[in-house]
Amino acid sequence: MMKHILLVEDDFDYASVLKQYLEFSGFKVSWKKNGKEALESLRVTKPDICILDVMMPQMDGFTLAEKIVDQFPETPFVFLTAKSLQQDKIKGLKLGADDYIVKPFEVEELILRIGNILKRSQKNEEKVVLQQTFTIGSYTFDYENYLLKHQTITHRITEKEAQLIVFLHTNRNKLIKREEILREIWGNEDFFSGRSMDVFISRLRKYFKEDSTISILSVRGLGFEFKINN
Repeated sequence: MMKHILLVEDDFDYASVLKQYLEFSGFKVSWKKNGKEALESLRVTKPDICILDVMMPQMDGFTLAEKIVDQFPETPFVFLTAKSLQQDKIKGLKLGADDYIVKPFEVEELILRIGNILKRSQKNEEKVVLQQTFTIGSYTFDYENYLLKHQTITHRITEKEAQLIVFLHTNRNKLIKREEILREIWGNEDFFSGRSMDVFISRLRKYFKEDSTISILSVRGLGFEFKINN
């Protein structure tokens, strides 16, 4: 089945050319000129992945990303932008982006990165198809709906957070090397992916703080241990 990309870009000429390249590469592409239009589109049609510019009128890409994480956490997204400062990259990854690509770029590289993200997403969905609900300590984890529940508290999490929880839980009570997590969930081991992973680990620690038997231990220079004391 043809994968559907939602392209959010306010530059008409740039978006037209990129849309043609993506369609030529076998994707179905919907193009919206700003974050407001994109959000309205997301409420009607679910794409497989979103490509977001940052600097746009009415609603910028960072604000749109926050709304995607909140309202459509199962939808992966990447930033494709001229904002090349390191703090912008870190901000984008902290928001939950699967990648942050700076213009100008090679279209072939973009297509490969998109393909890798979609493959990882499908791979992780297939891994948990037989078990959609997990008990983790005193928490209930609903993978299908991206919900982590503890008594009266419910966290609606992102797809990548869900994938990370599954991977950590599958490898619980043993050392998991940083590079293993990066390869499995992020698909590469570069600096920005490492920073992004650290942010996600911090989020999971906050989610699981209600159960003192659960901890995510950092093993300096090596990786992490998702520890559950029964």
